[in-house]
Amino acid sequence: MPLSQDIINLYDAFTHGQITRRAFLERLTLLAGGAAAASALLGVLANDYARAALVAEDDPRLATASQAYSSLDGDVRAYLVWSKEGAKRPAVIVIHENRGLNPHIKDVARRIALEGFIAIAPDVLTKEGGTPEDEDKARDLIGKLDAKAAIVRLVGAVDFARSIPESTGKTGAVGFCWGGGMVNQLAAHAEHLDAGVAYYGRQLSADRVPDIKAKLMLHYAGKDERINAGIADYETALKAAGKSYELHMYEGAQHAFNNDTNAARYDKAAAELAWGRTVTFLKNNLG
Repeated sequence: MPLSQDIINLYDAFTHGQITRRAFLERLTLLAGGAAAASALLGVLANDYARAALVAEDDPRLATASQAYSSLDGDVRAYLVWSKEGAKRPAVIVIHENRGLNPHIKDVARRIALEGFIAIAPDVLTKEGGTPEDEDKARDLIGKLDAKAAIVRLVGAVDFARSIPESTGKTGAVGFCWGGGMVNQLAAHAEHLDAGVAYYGRQLSADRVPDIKAKLMLHYAGKDERINAGIADYETALKAAGKSYELHMYEGAQHAFNNDTNAARYDKAAAELAWGRTVTFLKNNLG
């Protein structure tokens, strides 16, 4: 049975730092009709990383590595994945949600690698000790992270991608939720980013749009009022500045519809459509 929109919106507010865990649990108990029902709902609302590996960690087609790269804000560790077959290829930075570099994002990186790219998934929380296993702690760390420092760490990933001997030098980025917002930021801050795909990410302010250098693909969920509130102004600014972008709205889908480890919000049809568009866009613009 589908969860009510009130419950999903409540969880979204909690996961994005708008209410405390205590307030979330109290409100969830009221909406669910009791503590026992609320406890059962927590298992549905939370990510289940046992479902993360659509591409196995030891897939024989792929090579993986954990490697640090330099940024102006210090070293950042990243999960690298590439196909064992093929010549030089473009690189794609895979930017995590506000839960940090978790098993789901590593799986997305493996999917990207199977499409013919070098996938680089930075742990933006490296300087904070790395992504913790506890999601609440990861969200707290992301919430306290200086936005400028995060952008600098990710700009370093673009520079690193271009330096990899197996790379063609063409570089893209794909990000989800917090990472989607970071893709928009990278498009304006990373001189050598060629293409960016932002899934339900916070938009740039209009005054920064003229600085965008990359071509953009923007995916939004129909039932995502918090993020969608900024679409109109962003699109107006993109058009006024003559920027190259595609915008896709997935009616009926929830924020985080691509995350197949989250039963409450994953939308298979929307996710598959968006993924197909993403891969085509990256191949068309990166080669």
